[in-house]
Amino acid sequence: MPEILVIEDDPHILALLRACLTREGYMVTTEENGSKGLSRALEKKFDLIILDLMLPDKDGFEICRELLAAENDTPILILTARGDEMDRVLGLRLGADDYVVKPFSPRELVARVGAILRRINKARSTPRPMLSFPGLEINPENRMVKVNKKKIALTPKEFDLLYQLASRPGRVYTREELMDLVWGYDYTGSSRTIDEHVKNLRQKLREGGATGQCIQTVWGVGYKFEEEEEAQ
Repeated sequence: MPEILVIEDDPHILALLRACLTREGYMVTTEENGSKGLSRALEKKFDLIILDLMLPDKDGFEICRELLAAENDTPILILTARGDEMDRVLGLRLGADDYVVKPFSPRELVARVGAILRRINKARSTPRPMLSFPGLEINPENRMVKVNKKKIALTPKEFDLLYQLASRPGRVYTREELMDLVWGYDYTGSSRTIDEHVKNLRQKLREGGATGQCIQTVWGVGYKFEEEEEAQ
């Protein structure tokens, strides 16, 4: 039975989340304080974390940063206020898998939770080969990426996106295809999510010592991966 940690300071939302998730058969643990929520997330392995961004003591952004620094790969679904696009972008940049805007539909939230968990289970149950290119190694077993033998830190979504692109070099993916393949469902949000992740990936690969640009933009379509020696 999947275990979900909910970190949310609004008691009404917390009660709603507990009720709808429990009804779907999930085990639910709750925390109303950011620091306590982070401690709980670090001391026990959960299948999913539902995280409010605006929390007392320690906000959701800081929790994402500390989980990322601790190499905790538990998927995160962030809750954010309507209209705060930059908050959503920053949350995704810091490793969140998805977001739900308040006020939200319980049905939509449950659907997104289910989609994330199905994607994670599929990834764990399907063996994937290690990918190796000149100056770049991508190991799905330990989710480690090395550039010129040096490890670089990626968020879970950045890793999944890189692996998807690199698994078929030269193949052009539209943003919609990448959202479906990497996020695991028909995404209805902005394609800016993909662009932000590609931007961050390129920066981290470059900072790690990559000399070319292996993730290339195909204008008007999407993105493709080319081996570094072939990158323009």
